[in-house]
Amino acid sequence: MFGTLLSSPTFSSPLLSFNHCTLTACVFLRATSRRLALSTKTQSMTTMANDEDCGGNLKRQLGKLFEVSLRATVPDENVEPLIAACSGNFGDYQCNNAMGLWSKIKAKPNKTFRGPPAVGEAIKENLPPSNMIESCSVAGPGFINVVLSTKWIAENIQKMLIDGIDSLAPRLSLKRAVVDFSSPNIAKEMHVGHLRSTIIGDTLARMLEFSKVEVLRRNHVGDWGTQFGMLIEFLFEKFPKFEDVNESAIGDLQAFYKASKQRFDTDAEFKDRAQRAVVRLQGGETKYHQAWEQICELSRKEFDRVYQRLGVHLEEKGESFYNPFIPEVIGALRNKGLVEESEGAQVIRLEGFNIPLIVVKSDGGYNYASTDLTALWYRLNEEKAEWIIYVTDVGQQQHFDMFFKAAKLAGWLPSDNSTIYPKVSHVGFGLVLGEDGKRFRTRATEVVRLVDLLDEAKNRSKAALIERGKAAEWTEEELEQTAEAVGYGAVKYADLKNNRLTNYTFNFDQMLNDKGNTAVYLLYAHARICSIIRKSGKDIDDLKKTGELVLGHPDERVLGLHLLQFAETVEEACNNLLPNVLCEYLYNLSENFTKFYSNCQVVGSAEETSRLLLCEATAVVMRKCFFLLGIVPVYKI
Repeated sequence: MFGTLLSSPTFSSPLLSFNHCTLTACVFLRATSRRLALSTKTQSMTTMANDEDCGGNLKRQLGKLFEVSLRATVPDENVEPLIAACSGNFGDYQCNNAMGLWSKIKAKPNKTFRGPPAVGEAIKENLPPSNMIESCSVAGPGFINVVLSTKWIAENIQKMLIDGIDSLAPRLSLKRAVVDFSSPNIAKEMHVGHLRSTIIGDTLARMLEFSKVEVLRRNHVGDWGTQFGMLIEFLFEKFPKFEDVNESAIGDLQAFYKASKQRFDTDAEFKDRAQRAVVRLQGGETKYHQAWEQICELSRKEFDRVYQRLGVHLEEKGESFYNPFIPEVIGALRNKGLVEESEGAQVIRLEGFNIPLIVVKSDGGYNYASTDLTALWYRLNEEKAEWIIYVTDVGQQQHFDMFFKAAKLAGWLPSDNSTIYPKVSHVGFGLVLGEDGKRFRTRATEVVRLVDLLDEAKNRSKAALIERGKAAEWTEEELEQTAEAVGYGAVKYADLKNNRLTNYTFNFDQMLNDKGNTAVYLLYAHARICSIIRKSGKDIDDLKKTGELVLGHPDERVLGLHLLQFAETVEEACNNLLPNVLCEYLYNLSENFTKFYSNCQVVGSAEETSRLLLCEATAVVMRKCFFLLGIVPVYKI
């Protein structure tokens, strides 16, 4: 293992967002002439727009068609299609290459075109025929507006109903990622400060997993450091007979930590013993190691209470896991000439920063930088991760900037191209605030325990259900399950719907409101769709096989197109590491359904079968959105 330390991980080739599509189009065009391709390969181009390289991403599918056209229009230029969804009444999508192309070719001799509109017209004319496109038009300075075939939209929604929602999953250009999130400290209870990392990290992991990426969910807990000498010595003092140590004996672990910290800060003799205990722990002395394991296990039980409520799964690989590798990693960096002595410490000097990155403290101990560099090395070389994502608060941005730069100097990461793997990303997030605009705390100025916060959300949700008379209609189990789904879902969605970089105010009344952009509103909207299908008395699985979906009304078409834009939304949220993009999509989906249902009778109409299928498709996509956000759907209200 250590033998590979001096070598850098092998970089992947540049993997742009259109890599598979570009390769297919280039190979095709090199094998045939421009005109022959357009005349003899019409059917293959239509098929290519639907192949699995694009997943269900409409932008990618259109991009493949426009790529063929661009190669035919300007064969000497290497151009990537610029496809965007339209926001007005001009079409469904728009190709925006004409102006950029004109700026490239206008100064060349024997130019074929006279301005961007002419370039746009040529791109439009060179588009291969496809069942996907109903019409194209050129507007303004060469914008090519595309209207998708309504029939094609309906057929693809129906295909999704038969093949399953996973058939729409986007295809990302990587195989394995590490998402490092939650990461509480041993012997300290999880509080509201851990809420954002846990929720955001879980959603990013779910979206990447849905996109066919293998995700290593890592809980980088703080389980190694000077505080453990303090805790262990206090444990031995309180329990002279170590066999008496158990969960009930220690009681409140947070109170235990505070008591030991107070002794450490006020008792010089105890502090000296605690510091010696750290050395004995790190030296592997059995008694001290057993005490450390006992404290870690008690903490894990506390953490699991939170993770169970949130439905979050992680694999713990804390600071202690990487400790044995640190000396060799620091040695490898030193051999590269990156580590130097400074006031007794060993540091890496980084251009652009006023302070050096300390990798070995003056007392010979290791710190966060030592562990994080070693963990990064391990993830690149041993776990073969292509993308390592760290989910922490924005206050740690400088730390990540510094150790990322050190890794680039070491040659572990590409120096300047973020589209090349392996790559690293720090997913920063803002604070959770109270209604006073300050950091969210209890009245006693203590941080809010996450278990208590989640239980409060569930209890408030249950009280609201009882007030609506559900206690008389439902079993106790149904009431509990719905209260959990709504309460925990409300907390998660209130966090995720915001841009993660901003602070947000924690307010139970707002997040549990059944109106507006809240999880409660969305969960109830899903339940209403399920109720419509139930009241029809029709077997929806039967209708999937025998019925036909037709989008005859404008509101049906708007809803149908939005359903098919699910894949590109997930891909955008993954690429930009922004869960709020998916939340916005889900809310707009609910609004589009409400408009459709208000203007289009479903049960009892001549179009009942088709509209029931559209209802089912909406419910299916909503459920997948809920799953990606870590929210459990409800089926009745």
